[in-house]
Amino acid sequence: MGTSQRRPEPREAYFDYKAIGKIGEGTFSEVMKMQSLRDGNCYACKQMKQHFDSVEQVNNLREIQALRRLNPHPNILTLHEVLFDRKSGSLALICELMDMNIYELIQGRRHPLSEKKIAHYMYQLCTSLDHMHRNGIFHRDVKPENILIKQDVLKLGDFGSCRSVYSKQPYTEYISTRWYRAPECLLTDGFYTYKMDMWSAGCVLYEVASLQPLFPGANELDQISRIHDIIGTPTENTLAKFKQATEKQALASHWRKATTFFPKHPVAPELLSSTWQTPKEGQKQKQPLKQEKDHPRRPGPAYLMELPKLKLAGVTKLSSYSSLALQSVLAPGANGRVPLLRPLKCVGANQKTDAQKDIKPTLKQRRLPTVDRRGGGC
Repeated sequence: MGTSQRRPEPREAYFDYKAIGKIGEGTFSEVMKMQSLRDGNCYACKQMKQHFDSVEQVNNLREIQALRRLNPHPNILTLHEVLFDRKSGSLALICELMDMNIYELIQGRRHPLSEKKIAHYMYQLCTSLDHMHRNGIFHRDVKPENILIKQDVLKLGDFGSCRSVYSKQPYTEYISTRWYRAPECLLTDGFYTYKMDMWSAGCVLYEVASLQPLFPGANELDQISRIHDIIGTPTENTLAKFKQATEKQALASHWRKATTFFPKHPVAPELLSSTWQTPKEGQKQKQPLKQEKDHPRRPGPAYLMELPKLKLAGVTKLSSYSSLALQSVLAPGANGRVPLLRPLKCVGANQKTDAQKDIKPTLKQRRLPTVDRRGGGC
């Protein structure tokens, strides 16, 4: 019981450890193998590259809060200690040292693992996800590099991208690594839930069993194309959900711009309707996230692919559905002719009676002089 209530508080104890070697490095942190001078045991030290100003800021870090809530659990990486140097603002997380991750386990193998061992690993992974989701947290970056192994014991690590299940949408679009990113993360502007972790776990299962990634997309469009090739065309209900999420975002963005300035050219109604499509690359470049650079050793094909027509044997053909784009009011009718627009007859309080029509206005009509604009005025 005493271990379950343990809560590592930040303390200045860098002198209690000595560095042995470097394990890995990311955009926001690097992992070192450290040995404790107190007990002689070796640990994994995750050194943050960010500067922290206070203990309160450290305690509010999502990764620390998540590990405190989820520990102890046999399939969650154990956080032993939090080291914080007030003078330099440096922060380090002392965690248990594992032997390797799933990617290192299957890298270079010619034959896959046994079905029994694969089932054992996946059971532990699903157990960790179940414990995490029950505690109101979802990982958002489940991939082989973040799944650690030690003597056939699997533990999920690296909670730097985790979020609360009850937090408000939309979330960051490009948070998870592309190859393991769920379709709702690709086709909406941040409208996804904890279920994305299960999609990533399924991709990991395929990769462990076949020694090859399931969807190694070279870019966002290629990623969607590969998912479409295997799973097929989404159902009409699924497409409607994607449309509702993206349509809200597009309309909100349009009205924000409309309140700021008037466009030089009228906006076509079709542009206000959002079909299921990938976010713009320009938005992606504004977010310097590490996930797009996680696989320099496993590059995917550098070419674009068109979405193929679905041809699946033994599957009931999906009923046709109308286009998600808005239909034009001037579209030709059944006889091929464009319908004529007729003047509207207004009926209401503003409509003039016959007696009012006979009354001639007493005001004289005048024309305003034209304005001579010079110097390219607006």
